[in-house]
Amino acid sequence: MCFFVAMLYSVSYKTRQFLLLLVKLSIVIGMAYFVYHRLTNNQRLDIDIFWETIQNNRVFHVNNILVLLLLSALNWILEGLKWKALTASLKRISFKDAMEQSLGALTASLLTPNRIGEYGAKVVYYSKNHRKKVLFLNLWSNMLQMSVTIILGAIGLYFFLSHFEVAIDYYRILRSVAILIAIVVAGLFGLRHRRLQIKGFSFQKIKEFVQKMTLRLHIQAWALSLLRYATFSFQFFFLLQMFGITLTYFEAMMLITSMYLIASLVPTVFIFDVVIRGGAAVWLFGFMQINELTILCITSLMWLLNFVLPSVFGSYYVLNFNAWKTDNE
Repeated sequence: MCFFVAMLYSVSYKTRQFLLLLVKLSIVIGMAYFVYHRLTNNQRLDIDIFWETIQNNRVFHVNNILVLLLLSALNWILEGLKWKALTASLKRISFKDAMEQSLGALTASLLTPNRIGEYGAKVVYYSKNHRKKVLFLNLWSNMLQMSVTIILGAIGLYFFLSHFEVAIDYYRILRSVAILIAIVVAGLFGLRHRRLQIKGFSFQKIKEFVQKMTLRLHIQAWALSLLRYATFSFQFFFLLQMFGITLTYFEAMMLITSMYLIASLVPTVFIFDVVIRGGAAVWLFGFMQINELTILCITSLMWLLNFVLPSVFGSYYVLNFNAWKTDNE
């Protein structure tokens, strides 16, 4: 998206306006189509059965809806606060601007693998001299959120494996992890010692940029990541209670944290994220003899509440985005 915006400067003003409008409409229409396609063509969960199940479990009770919406709002408010805090080292922005950038980037990144399009979407909100640093900040923000997922997921998975006998090929897992670590180490070694760079990026520059951030900012951003994780994991637990699943909070969190860890390790496009998490959740909760249909309904609701609904609001910001405003600030 950043490359596209740069390319627009080489054409006339009217052509730029027309092409930008096409991009905005394509993003919003593409998002709407793929969400609709996922809801109506889910091979594991028929749409009619889905609606019938949530109606039978009083999901549409006004109190339940309010709690679920408040938790979804809190999830993205915390993300906005984290982004506002991180960008303060470059430019002070309002909470409203932070939310606009976070939700707009979410919508623009829906159809990209692991939401990588978020990086290009956020940088276009800033002037050219800030864009590389914004990429670093977004990378660091995602790394902090991933660190929470890995730490809590590893703890949850440890307790899960301690409670249940799971047939796992540990040799194959260790071999895969070893290969992954070797690739990462080789890549970092190449960046650091051979000075390989991609458009000005290097291991050393990322390291120096992170070191310039204050310890207070690191702690604040990580704490907000932790609070965000606590919010959507509790929302999952709340849905379990709504569907009449009687698990203790410890039992539920053991499975929920393991689910998010497993799902985060599988590269995917946003629109298939619900499938990956649904499959992991069905496998994990199956050890508790919990109905597959119920778990699929819950994972689908989590997807709708925390990705689809925010992306609808993000569509407004995408359609009202001005690509040339940032360079004039």
